[in-house]
Amino acid sequence: MIQELQEIQSAAGAIFQENSSLSIPMSFGNDAMALKAARETVAIYDRTHWGLLKVSGDDRLRFLHNQTTNDFNGLKPGVGCDTVFVTSTARTIDLVTAYVMEDSIYLLVSPNLSSQLLQWMDRYLFPMDKVKLEDVSSQYSVFSLIGSQSKALLAQFTTEDILNQPEYNHTEIEINETKFRIAVGNGLTIPGYTLLVPQENAGLIWDKLSKAGATPMGESIWEKLRILEGRPKCEQELTDDYNPLEAGLWKTISFEKGCYIGQETIARLNTYKGVKQRLLGIKLTGVAEKGTSITLDDKKIGILTSYTETDSGHFGLAYVKTKSGGVGLKVQVGEVEGELVEVPFLIHEYYE
Repeated sequence: MIQELQEIQSAAGAIFQENSSLSIPMSFGNDAMALKAARETVAIYDRTHWGLLKVSGDDRLRFLHNQTTNDFNGLKPGVGCDTVFVTSTARTIDLVTAYVMEDSIYLLVSPNLSSQLLQWMDRYLFPMDKVKLEDVSSQYSVFSLIGSQSKALLAQFTTEDILNQPEYNHTEIEINETKFRIAVGNGLTIPGYTLLVPQENAGLIWDKLSKAGATPMGESIWEKLRILEGRPKCEQELTDDYNPLEAGLWKTISFEKGCYIGQETIARLNTYKGVKQRLLGIKLTGVAEKGTSITLDDKKIGILTSYTETDSGHFGLAYVKTKSGGVGLKVQVGEVEGELVEVPFLIHEYYE
């Protein structure tokens, strides 16, 4: 069970932070090595503290199609997508990854968002809807392999064609009589895979992958990578202050499908080029606190939402007014200077 997994991680040097009923491995005392592995070989990241929701019933595809920004109606078992839950005014709630299975859809949601999203979806269920909502987080552990050697590592255990398929595709595989689901992608643009493992087998699978060459990676390095990649985070880049177009999540939005929650606002913003601010990366000359105002010629044009220090300098994510400029713009962030840059996870192609 989860205790066995944590004992194996503790033996590997894990330093835990408590998060309600779960202990999150923040570091394995190997941060520099883990970061290098994610960039050059393969790291393994424990996402068990993220949420996993199950949507089943005959109307499950139609329901999620009407609830979120992406197109679900054409999805077949074995594929998936990223999608965004938004409010009626298109403000972001969460960026989730959906995996469509034969009789259900699993949603990998951000930490601490499971209850909120279940309640949100339940509000839009009608008595005649054939939809069942469940929180199955306690039944699974979720691991992501990150790095260019992820495929080679998994090829030691399986010859399944899933290793060569497009992002979000997934299937069930078996290692030493242990069945679990493997999906292409890991929530970043770095090559890798995500594993949904029954919790009773989590320790076994983590141990085998680690011994096969995957370097354990803690939450602190995931946070660094997601900032460098530009993946927006709840309560920082994904809040009631922003919509998914501003957040650079264009790839999660279908502009062809019919009505869904928030659709009118998103369509209007797209049609009339009404995106007033954009999420971008920002190179910094020194330390800066998130929440710091970004100024140009002494006028506030944005806000720093995330910050990290890397081996090559200081870096952050920031929302900046569209009319002020984009990539290459030199700005002031508190007492330090900054330059706006592209990040690989975000797309603002319609407004470049």
